Amino acid sequence: MTDYDYTEMAAQLDQYAEVPDDVLSEVVARDGLCFWAFDRADMPRLCGEATPDRELAFRMCAGCPVIDECRELDLRTAGPDTLGVWGALPDTDRRALYPVWLRRREGGEAR
Repeated sequence: MTDYDYTEMAAQLDQYAEVPDDVLSEVVARDGLCFWAFDRADMPRLCGEATPDRELAFRMCAGCPVIDECRELDLRTAGPDTLGVWGALPDTDRRALYPVWLRRREGGEAR
């Protein structure tokens, strides 16, 4: 699996910059597949020891219509303290994305 382009990923999230947190939260809770797509009892099978974090995140979020909204919400609310899978990314990738996203939001990179 190749490395992600965090600059491109952060730029894609710019479209949500003005969306209020409560609206993002409602959209993710209402439309996110993670809330109903798989039975939690399946988690041990999905999360086998040999499954890399990126692959697991990709599989858990496959087909979800609100991946970007979910990712944006987590970057806003958890920031560098993120845990688990949000927006089809494991926490390690979101921690790497966070400073790039934050610079864009603070006006450090052109939109």
